[in-house]
Amino acid sequence: MNSFLNRIIIHYVLKQKNKKFDIKETYSRFEIAKGFREFKILAFRLVKDVILMVLGIFSAAFGLESFLLPSKFIDGGATGISLLIAELTTIPLSLLIILINIPFIILGFKIIGKQFAVKTAFAIIGLAICMYFFHFPEVTHDKLLVAIFGGFFLGSGIGLAVRGGSVIDGTEVLAIFLSRKFGTTMGDIIIAINVVIFSAAAYYLSVETALYSMITYLAASKTLDFIIQGIEEYTGVTIISSHSEQIRKMIIETMGRGVTVYCGKRGYGKKGEGNDIDIVYTVVTRLELNKLKTEIETIDPNAFVVMNSIKDTKGGMIKKRPLQH
Repeated sequence: MNSFLNRIIIHYVLKQKNKKFDIKETYSRFEIAKGFREFKILAFRLVKDVILMVLGIFSAAFGLESFLLPSKFIDGGATGISLLIAELTTIPLSLLIILINIPFIILGFKIIGKQFAVKTAFAIIGLAICMYFFHFPEVTHDKLLVAIFGGFFLGSGIGLAVRGGSVIDGTEVLAIFLSRKFGTTMGDIIIAINVVIFSAAAYYLSVETALYSMITYLAASKTLDFIIQGIEEYTGVTIISSHSEQIRKMIIETMGRGVTVYCGKRGYGKKGEGNDIDIVYTVVTRLELNKLKTEIETIDPNAFVVMNSIKDTKGGMIKKRPLQH
């Protein structure tokens, strides 16, 4: 069993790290142990990604079958195109989801990578299979509830899939490609695509359906942002002060947060000359931001503080540690 596991680690971890230059036939116990650690990390990440994608598939399928399809509402992006064509033709939605997204999968393979393309293909095919074999009951006939909660479950599904390293809707892949080619922002391209989709919905379905569909899209996009960015929104705070040591202790002892201190040089006046100074950096949640600013002001009212939003964090003292009393 150990020899079999060792062969897997050598083939899938050690040799894959450097295919061109790795000509070794034997590896030391230390190298195999290090490879085993990497193998466990990769295996855990893969299992986690699969679970997130499966949850995303069922959430999106529930939003589509229980809310959007019975009321003939659509969403933006590739999903919206599939829903619109399904309403105007007799082609099954499960088949359209695959056909519409095939070009985006190929594009994702070229501009992002093979792993992303394989995961995206798995997620999209999984959604199509789920919609073909599983039929969820209609929840409500209220159009506003349908628009809001249909978008919520669809956005949750897309967000969970993104957390798993894939996409259920390939529009963002196209937006990345076009933004690089034409030098525009992804947001502008996505808006332009959705304007065309909702205009077509207003023309072929009805203006009322298009308006409710826009509510669906807004609910889905807000839920998507919430799922990707997490429950807590973090803020990175850079503090430049002559009382940096007191501020560092305050953040650790009072706020219960970790800090990073790095050296800098001030620049001011006509010549731009200044003295060396320690710069304090920390990450807090938006709920703690007001307390941090108050504490800084009590130590140094003239401190220069720079704050910027952070979408996600990993490692370090992110979760607040319990303070000792």
